[in-house]
Parts: sequence; structure tokens; C-alpha cells
Amino acid sequence: MRLDDTDKRILELLTVNGRLSYVDIGKELNLSRVAVRERVHQLQEAGVIERFTVVINSEKVGKSVSGFFEVDCEPSSLVEVAEKLADNPSVASCYQMTGPSTLHMHVLVDDFSNLEKFINEELYALGGITRVESHILLRRFKSRSGLKL
Repeated sequence: MRLDDTDKRILELLTVNGRLSYVDIGKELNLSRVAVRERVHQLQEAGVIERFTVVINSEKVGKSVSGFFEVDCEPSSLVEVAEKLADNPSVASCYQMTGPSTLHMHVLVDDFSNLEKFINEELYALGGITRVESHILLRRFKSRSGLKL
């Protein structure tokens, strides 16, 4: 799908506030509610908008420890390891990265005791992992979900 300036502006507005009404977006862009609804529907149908969701502040719900992991796997085990990690409720995101069968993973847990438990009982218990490097978040300066146009 080729995005025009109006589509991009709709996406920018929804990125800032996904709860904006079609009427409010229309007022901002001088479009009717129906025109905005149709454009949003087309963006959804084309897969540009994957879903509408809520962003939860992890610290406010008790997930105060945020860790980032580089997990190297045996090539034959990469998909299996990635799928198991992706199913783990402590794993916020998991991506395959360039490099020697590397996964990049973000983990959110309540405290350091639970981080240790995750590492020892969930991560190290998986077969096919050859190396794990971890980094613990000290302070967040910027966080954004989704793509900014």
C-alpha cells in the first residue's frame, strides 16, 4: 500500500493517541468521520495498522527489572529456542538478529530474585543455547511502541 500524506498524518495521530475518535481525527485533518473511518479500515486491511493496543508501564505493575539478552543458539535449535522463549510470560519481545544464530530478547520481571530464577530455570534449561549475554536496564530515556513516520 502506498501511503499519502493524509494516511501518514492519521497514523501519526493514532500513534500519539490510539483512542482518538474518527471525528477528532477528521477535525484535525478537515475530513469527515466516514472518510477517516474508511482510511483507517484500509490501513488495517493492508496490514499497515496491525492492531490497537494498550501500552502498560511495567514498573507501575510491579515489573521493575528489565533485562536485555543476546542469546546465541546452535543453528538447528534457533527456531525451537525462539518459540519456547516467545511463549514465556516474562519475555516481552524476542527477535532473531544478524550474527551467528542470535536472538535478542527483552525480559521483564518483578525483582532480581525472579530474574535469577528466569535465567537459571527457564533460559539455561533450554537445549541448543551456546552463549548468553545480559544487560540490565538502569534508566529509560525513551520508549516507543510502533513505528514513527
